[in-house]
Amino acid sequence: MAMACMKLGSKSDVFHFNQDSKSWGCSSGLPSDVTIEVGDVLFYLHKFPLLSRSKTLENLIGEYSDDEKQSCVLKLHDLPGGPKIFLLIAKFCYGVKLEVNSTNAVPLRCATEYLKMTEEYGAGNLINHMENFLGEVFDSWVDTLKALESCEEVIEIAEELHIVSRCINSLASKACEYDKDLFGWPVSSRKDNPFATVIWNGIQTTSTSQDWWYEDISELRLPLYRQFILATESKNMDHERIAGSLVFYAKKHLPLLGRESNVSNGNLYSSFDSNSDQKILLEEIVDLLPNQKKVVPTKLLLRLLRTSMILHCSPLCLGNLERRIGMQLDQASIEDILIPNIGYTSETLYEIDCVQRILDHFMIVDRDQDGSEIAESVFSEDNDEDGLIGNSRSLTPMTMVANLVDNYLAEVASDVNLKLEKFQCLAATIPDYARPIDDGMYRAVDIYFKAHPWLTDSDRELLCRLMDCQKLSLEASTHAAQNERLPLRFIVQVLFFEQLRLRTSVAGCLYVSDNYNSQTHLSSSMVVPESGNMHLITTGQSDRRIVAVDDMRGRVSELEKECQTMKQEIDKLVKTKGVSWNNLCKRFGLGLRLKSKPRETCASSNNRGGKSEKVPPPSRIEEV
Repeated sequence: MAMACMKLGSKSDVFHFNQDSKSWGCSSGLPSDVTIEVGDVLFYLHKFPLLSRSKTLENLIGEYSDDEKQSCVLKLHDLPGGPKIFLLIAKFCYGVKLEVNSTNAVPLRCATEYLKMTEEYGAGNLINHMENFLGEVFDSWVDTLKALESCEEVIEIAEELHIVSRCINSLASKACEYDKDLFGWPVSSRKDNPFATVIWNGIQTTSTSQDWWYEDISELRLPLYRQFILATESKNMDHERIAGSLVFYAKKHLPLLGRESNVSNGNLYSSFDSNSDQKILLEEIVDLLPNQKKVVPTKLLLRLLRTSMILHCSPLCLGNLERRIGMQLDQASIEDILIPNIGYTSETLYEIDCVQRILDHFMIVDRDQDGSEIAESVFSEDNDEDGLIGNSRSLTPMTMVANLVDNYLAEVASDVNLKLEKFQCLAATIPDYARPIDDGMYRAVDIYFKAHPWLTDSDRELLCRLMDCQKLSLEASTHAAQNERLPLRFIVQVLFFEQLRLRTSVAGCLYVSDNYNSQTHLSSSMVVPESGNMHLITTGQSDRRIVAVDDMRGRVSELEKECQTMKQEIDKLVKTKGVSWNNLCKRFGLGLRLKSKPRETCASSNNRGGKSEKVPPPSRIEEV
C-alpha cells in the first residue's frame, strides 16, 4: 500500500541552500528583509508572505516596524520540527510546491499550531490542510504507525493537540477489529498483510491472524507502547493477545530474554541499552501483564523473574511475578524453578525463599478454589436427588506440585548450607493427601541426610516425620530397611508396616478363596428363577478376585490331568517296548528317583521275629 501523500502549492522551487553559511535564500529578485534563525540554520526571507499566513510571525515582525533602519531578525529555536519543517512552512507561504506525507505530517501540524496559521490569516491555511490530511492518515495502519513514531520529537505539543491519542486509538481499533472482519482487511504489504513472512532471530515464520501486529507495535518506545496496550484493554481485546504482545516486546528489547539484542538496529532502541533502562522496561512489562491465569506461560514468567533478579527490580515487581507464578505453579518444571541465588550475602546455591513464597501463593489459590468447589458441590448435591454428580475434587494440580516440590527438594538437598528449617518448611507446605506415594520425599530426605552427616538423631527423626511408612513402595521400603542413615525407630516402622501389608495381602487371598468356596456351595443349592436369570451375590472387586481364583484352580486341574495322562502313556511304553526307566530318563534329560521304603535287613529293629522280609517294589516315581 502506497504511503499517504498530499501536494500543495503550484510555483516552482525558488529556495536554495548555501552550505558554507548554512542558510536558505529565496531567488525571487527582491532583497531579503527578514532573517529567521531556526537552530543553526538561517533563512533569508521576506516579511509579507510570512505575516500573511502566521499570527505569531506577524506579531514578531511587528515589533521591528517602528525602527525601519534596524534589521529584522527572528529567532525560532523552539519551533517544532526544526529547520526541515520550517522550510516546508516557508514554501507554503510562498506558494511553492511541497509534499506532505505521514512522516512529516505530525511535526508540520505542531509547527503550524506554534505559528498560529489559522483560517483568520487566509482561507485554506496550513492548519486546515494538515487536519484534513491527518484524517486520511488515520485510515491506514502503516501511515498511522509512521505518524505515531514521528510524534516522539514533538511529543508535548502532539499530546496537547491529541494527535498521539488519535494515532493510538486508530491502531488499537484496527488491531481489535481485525478478528471481526478477517477477509475485508486490505492486504498489499507486509505491514498490512497479517499472513506476511517475518524473520525473528534468523528464523522465517509466518505471522498469524492473532499476532500480525506484534512486530509493528514493538518498534514503539515504551511510553507510546504503554498507551497502546492500555487502549487495547479499554477496547476489550483478548487477554491472551495482549500478553502475547507484551512478551514479544520484552523478548525484543531485553537481551536476557531474547537470543539476540536488537539495540544495534538504530537509535530507536538506544533507551534500553543500560541496565537501569532495562530494569524500568521489565517493571513496566510486568505491571501491564493481564492478571488472568495462564495467559502467560509459566516458563516465561519464571524467566522474567530470573531476569528481574539480575536487574535488581523493585520488590513490587518481584512479588507480582511470584504471585503470577504461584497461580499456575502446576505447569512449571524442575528446570524452571531451580533459580540460582545471585545475592552476594546468600548462603544457599538456589533461591529457596523465593520458591517457598511461590508455593505459598499456590496454596492460597488452591484453598480458595477448594472453597468454591465445595460450595458448588453442596449446591449440586441439593439439586442431585439421585446422587449422580458427586463431590470428589481433582487432585491433579496439587499432586503435580507435590511431585515438583519433591524433585526440587532432592535437587537442593545436597547443598550443605541448606538449613534444616527451610528444608522442613518447604516439604511440610504440601498436604499429606497430595502425595499418593512418598518415594520422592524419601529420596529427598535421604540425600539431605547424606549431605548433612552431622545431624542429630532428633533432627533426623523430625525430618522422617515428613514421610508416611505406609505410602512407601516396595522398592523404597526395601532400601529404607537397609539404610543406616535413617533413625532406628523409622526403620522398625518400615519393617512393621511391610509385615502388616504382607499379612493383610495373604489374609485377603484366603478370604477370597473361602468366599469363593462358600459361594460355590450356595450356588449349587440356589433355585434359578423361572426367567432363567441368576443374580450375582457379590460385585465389584470381589467378583474379579473370585473369577481369578476360579481360573487359577481350573488351570491347575488341567495340568494335573495332563500329568496323569503322560504317566499312563509312559507306563504303557515301558510294558510294551521293554525300555528301562533309567534309559528313558537319560533320553529325555530327566532326573528321577524311586520313592519307596528302604531295604530292611535281618538285623533291623523293625523285624522283631528275626525273619527276613522281601522288600516291596517301588511304590511311585518322583521327579527330582
